[in-house]
Amino acid sequence: MAQHNVSVEDTLKVLVDNKKYSTVKDVLVTMNPSDIAAIFDQLAEDQIPIMFRLLPKALAADTFVEMDSDNQELLIKGFSDTELKQVLDELYIDDAADIVEEMPANVVSRILMHVTPDKRREINEILRFPENSAGSIMTTEYISLSPDMTVRDAFEKIRTTGVDKETIYTCYVLSRFNRILGLVSAKDLMLAKDQDSQVESLMTTNVITVNTMMDQEEVAKQLSKYNFLALPVVDSDNRMVGIVTFDDAMDVMVEEATEDMTIMSAQTPYDKSYLRTSPFELFKHRIPWLMLLMISATFTGLIITSFESALAAQVILTAFIPMLMDTGGNSGSQSSVTIIRAISLGEIEFKDIGKVLLKEFATALMCGITLGAVCFGKVMLVDGLLFHNPQVTVLVAMVVCFTMATTVMVAKLIGCALPLLAKKLGFDPAVMASPFITTIVDAISLMVYLKIATAVLF
Repeated sequence: MAQHNVSVEDTLKVLVDNKKYSTVKDVLVTMNPSDIAAIFDQLAEDQIPIMFRLLPKALAADTFVEMDSDNQELLIKGFSDTELKQVLDELYIDDAADIVEEMPANVVSRILMHVTPDKRREINEILRFPENSAGSIMTTEYISLSPDMTVRDAFEKIRTTGVDKETIYTCYVLSRFNRILGLVSAKDLMLAKDQDSQVESLMTTNVITVNTMMDQEEVAKQLSKYNFLALPVVDSDNRMVGIVTFDDAMDVMVEEATEDMTIMSAQTPYDKSYLRTSPFELFKHRIPWLMLLMISATFTGLIITSFESALAAQVILTAFIPMLMDTGGNSGSQSSVTIIRAISLGEIEFKDIGKVLLKEFATALMCGITLGAVCFGKVMLVDGLLFHNPQVTVLVAMVVCFTMATTVMVAKLIGCALPLLAKKLGFDPAVMASPFITTIVDAISLMVYLKIATAVLF
């Protein structure tokens, strides 16, 4: 698909340069909005407005939603009032709210001037909820039915109002106070034998809901767990205020996974795509973590300095420091990433820390014994016999292999415990991933190594 987009992009550029606009339009109308937006991301700024204006109204609105926020801002600033109103009229409420949230104040003012009062009110209603909450990602456009409606009446309402709703497959049966009584699917309505039967007789009353203040990641997990197309959102008075659809949940999961990966690689999260992020912006996201990790590595230097005399007496010990520190860091990273994944999927909680520590201890014991035995053979055969190093003795090899086993066990226990503790304290468990764990384990493994070496060899 990527190769396909590149060839289409080049073709469209040539067609625009030659003013073959009708041909460009014929190509664009056959494409998916996401693919068109991906192509727009690669175009020069002066070409984007030209090609966007070639799109039919509905396709233009769908493409606008999928576009990068920088391109959206570029188009909004170049739109006439009529063009802006046409695009905004086609947007769903949640998409309009997302765009408003990302735009600078002057652009937001212009957007809100060109939406209907009802739409403005609904956008403001969504924006008042905390970021990353269910309320902030919901849409207020859903099909609501009354329990005393007939199937015929329900279909008539769907036909009348469904064009403006984000989904019409699941319809919600509400009381006159907007409390959920049940839900009914379009399939249930279509298969009903009697068109005059009431919706109440067809609805499912066991309805799973989420609160407006629930974290968006938890909402996405609920949708994934129950395989729903949408989840109703209720306020503190248990009144229905909107729905979160599966496509919004997928966006949340991608956003959360991207954020976790960014944090795990020792960077602060950022929203732009890599190619649209300037070197200075990348610098700002990376340098705080690098400085923190650099300063924290000072402890490693202090440990080495405190054992300077021992290392001077047994210089060969220095040669094994990188191997021990790297193995310890890798062992800790394995455990931390595994636990972070389990936490994000809802498989474990802090109350399971005892089971987790026991499982990781057993795993670490097997890994430590295996790596220690292999390390002993490697030190004796490679460093001793192959390189003919007289300082490599059986005692030195035993110190190294015992440290290896101990380091692996300590690293794995730390790696599994810290993410759970971070979650318990309200921090993102991803913070306790590879770089942070590695720094801690490096200091501990070095301390263990030199303590054991001092006790055995001196």
